[in-house]
Amino acid sequence: MTNNSEIIPIASDHAGFELKEFLKEELSKLGYQFKDYGTYSLDSCDYPDFIHPLAKDINDGVYQRGLIMCGSGNGVQMTANKYLKVRCALCWQEELASLARQHNDANVCSLPARFISREEGLKIAKTFLNTPYEGGRHQRRVEKISQLLK
Repeated sequence: MTNNSEIIPIASDHAGFELKEFLKEELSKLGYQFKDYGTYSLDSCDYPDFIHPLAKDINDGVYQRGLIMCGSGNGVQMTANKYLKVRCALCWQEELASLARQHNDANVCSLPARFISREEGLKIAKTFLNTPYEGGRHQRRVEKISQLLK
């Protein structure tokens, strides 16, 4: 039986739908399992409807790391980062995904579907999912991210 720490939540709007489906197909071949929050077609839709539930589950500790996408990656990232314990990084290169994990303990990766190829998206997603957080000198900075200003 798979526990939720081994399941990757994934979501997109219509602009990210084809990349989402491609990532699910390719990453499944590597043993990843997914909780798909939608959307489920190319029909125009509003990304917050799918990102809020995914980000809430990351925030609540149901899942450890997630993948989200829209045309630019910005809208879904902004929505996900409304949650105190979500650290969503917009990644359009593998190195950004690696650094977001290593230095920022990012727990959600936002992909700009209209600006990267499916193959680039796959490389970025694999890097994000396989790169560990370094901790150490980065930990105090990461802890400060979720501090509310007084």
